[in-house]
Amino acid sequence: MKEDILNSISHPVQLEKLYRDNKSSFKKEFNLLYPELKGNPLAEAWHTRLNYEGPEISWGSKNELLFILIASILAGILAKIPAIFSIEEEFFYTRNTALIIFPILSAYFIFKNKTSYSYIGIAALVFLISVIFINLLPAANNSDTSVLSILHLPLVLWSVLGFVYVGNHITSNQKRLEFLRYNGELIIMSGLILIAGGILTGITIGLFEVIGLKIEKFYFDYVGIFGLMAVPVVATYLTQTNPQLVNKVSPVIAKIFSPLVLIMLTVYLCAIFVSGKDPYNDRNFLLIFNVLLIGVLAIILFSIAESLKQQENRTGSYILLALSFVTVIVNGIALSAILFRISEWGFTPNRLAVLGTNILILTNLFVVTYHLFKSVTRKAEMNAVENSIAQFLPVYILWAAIVTFIFPFIFSFV
Repeated sequence: MKEDILNSISHPVQLEKLYRDNKSSFKKEFNLLYPELKGNPLAEAWHTRLNYEGPEISWGSKNELLFILIASILAGILAKIPAIFSIEEEFFYTRNTALIIFPILSAYFIFKNKTSYSYIGIAALVFLISVIFINLLPAANNSDTSVLSILHLPLVLWSVLGFVYVGNHITSNQKRLEFLRYNGELIIMSGLILIAGGILTGITIGLFEVIGLKIEKFYFDYVGIFGLMAVPVVATYLTQTNPQLVNKVSPVIAKIFSPLVLIMLTVYLCAIFVSGKDPYNDRNFLLIFNVLLIGVLAIILFSIAESLKQQENRTGSYILLALSFVTVIVNGIALSAILFRISEWGFTPNRLAVLGTNILILTNLFVVTYHLFKSVTRKAEMNAVENSIAQFLPVYILWAAIVTFIFPFIFSFV
């Protein structure tokens, strides 16, 4: 490696190839050679590149920290409403958990980005309407439309968070993709915090148990609930003040899981025929099929969003194309199954909601697959894939809003 570096010190392209072939060995040998190469502009640039240390962890300003503290406490207090006002916990949490988290996160971006009053007013109005509407719906065990509204409301509230996040750039595809990346980073950071919190909880309860004190109920009723509600707030704060913490993790996750999901889904399709199961006459199987479909689509979108900057990675592009193609087949089976059930037993709120979702996903997948195919055949740039993802987001949100707010009236709240 030493001789190769010395022979290529005046050839930038060759140096780059050596680096990509074995990054760790290249760095080690280059640093050993650097005293001999001082004064060479290309060597100076490579030394800076290889040994640059990113910025230290930033804890933001005092005002930001104070806001995060107040927001976390407020989220915890709101989560304790059932205990304070003797409200049934299942009723409250199934309908209002998203109405605690998303307004708090929206408030953070309003505070951080100094959002205009018009945007604040629109977001506040949607949140207020949502609170009133979802809590006045009939009991979920007596109404399919209530269940559908409860399930789709988080997506509507998530769209309000996105609305606040992008601000004045609401039509910008780049800002929409940036919002998607933030969500990926939020999931990763929240997961890390939850793992650390779980370890701390176990140690704390264990230590007190050793001295004969049972603190489980008190801990989970107060410390646990406040900590749990603070997780997305703190995670958002960390991702925004320290983007370097997780922005290299997401591409790795996408690179690892895309081929694994492709293999799993291909084997699963084969197993369907071997097992004799089908989604046409098995309602539970169809539901699981659709959950799988949504999960796979999320992985595809996340992988594409994080891999766009690695356009030289041809293998990754082919894997994404194959995964998109297989998922189109899965979606086609799911769509034909729900059409079969509708033709046999007629329309219901659940079947119509699933049908609409499947049509949207299939359309989106066709567009994504088409642009991926053009990109791997060098007939188009990966930006076309990026734009096809960003442009379709409002369609999903509109459908979620229809299911949440319109379906109960169409089907008379049954």
